[in-house]
Amino acid sequence: MESVTVLGSTGSIGVNTLDVIRLHSDRFQVFALTAFSQVDLLLQQCLEFKPVLAVIDGSRNAIDLQKKLHNRGLKTQVLEGSEGYRAAASEASVSTVVAAIVGAAGLEPTMAAVRSGKKILLANKESLVMAGKLFLKEVLRYNAKLLPVDSEHNAIFQCLPSSDSFKSLSQAGVRRILLTGSGGPFRQLPASEFDKVTPQQACQHPNWSMGAKISVDSATMMNKGLEYIEACWLFNAAPSQIQIVLHPQSIVHSMVEYVDGSVLAQMGVPDMRTPIANCLGWPERIAAPVQALDFTQLMQMEFSAPDEEKFRCLALAKSAMEVGRDAPAALNAANEEAVAAFLNSQLSFAGIAEVVDAVMQSWHAGEPSDIDAVKHADKRARSQAINVISAKVQQAG
Repeated sequence: MESVTVLGSTGSIGVNTLDVIRLHSDRFQVFALTAFSQVDLLLQQCLEFKPVLAVIDGSRNAIDLQKKLHNRGLKTQVLEGSEGYRAAASEASVSTVVAAIVGAAGLEPTMAAVRSGKKILLANKESLVMAGKLFLKEVLRYNAKLLPVDSEHNAIFQCLPSSDSFKSLSQAGVRRILLTGSGGPFRQLPASEFDKVTPQQACQHPNWSMGAKISVDSATMMNKGLEYIEACWLFNAAPSQIQIVLHPQSIVHSMVEYVDGSVLAQMGVPDMRTPIANCLGWPERIAAPVQALDFTQLMQMEFSAPDEEKFRCLALAKSAMEVGRDAPAALNAANEEAVAAFLNSQLSFAGIAEVVDAVMQSWHAGEPSDIDAVKHADKRARSQAINVISAKVQQAG
């Protein structure tokens, strides 16, 4: 039995992970489940999977959850906050950690899993966006195994030779990586209409069921920008070796083009349980509870280049990767604050890119020496973003 910790079990990736584990209860057992605030959903997951440990943010939530578990006769221990997340990620008996906490909050727990030498199913792209060089250095140092869960990165992973057989893309005969994206719900909406977009509209992704923050990132195409940065680190790729291609049907999840003209694509219905199963079972293939792709029902597949003038967040992310150092960490922090303000109706949809742009324009990038330096850059960029947002709110009022 493979012992698994799911960091962020109540989010979309966590729920889908448990779907796959449920299908393979003879192979995987859940050691720990963690959530931010969804006590009732975490309770239901604990009742079904009976983990040794459950972690939730906030002492009130932890007390509430522990009481409810005790009343149901479950012996699951409840821990609270960042120490609990790190404990769940680094437990000696755990072999696999699913890193699915959204945003910068996932960096430290994921790093704890790295430093414990775990097999890590990485869905928290921010760990690499914020601290790519430092993060991968620790992966090598502690002999951790990093497997990408994001559908696009998992597709690339499947289309490349085994990572143990080559040191660079050029050595593997790769000309470029084609990173696909749906274009989100506003692919065809004129930029002049962006100020009218509501949070509810931005969260209605045409193909994927995701949390609010990631859905908004998809709508601004910042999510594709963050994935671009993540792909550079994961596959040791120069920015010039990655091309972003819009594919609204989300059937081709990404492609790898080789120097002989061959293009390998990974395809499937848009269902996160496929890449999750691929990573959980790796290096074997295991079944996933997903619908089969029916080629006879595919009417057409479209591909096009993204409009980076319209989707400024994508251009800002690519620019941050070119600058390097702590610029991607600043980009991510500014974006998280801007998206939160938009979801709270303090900022317009178009204002998200404006806030991120304002922070990046004034950002003086430095090379972070350790994770504390990354966290400091994150904090500083958030402060700048909050100031820009406050100024916009006052101006609008």
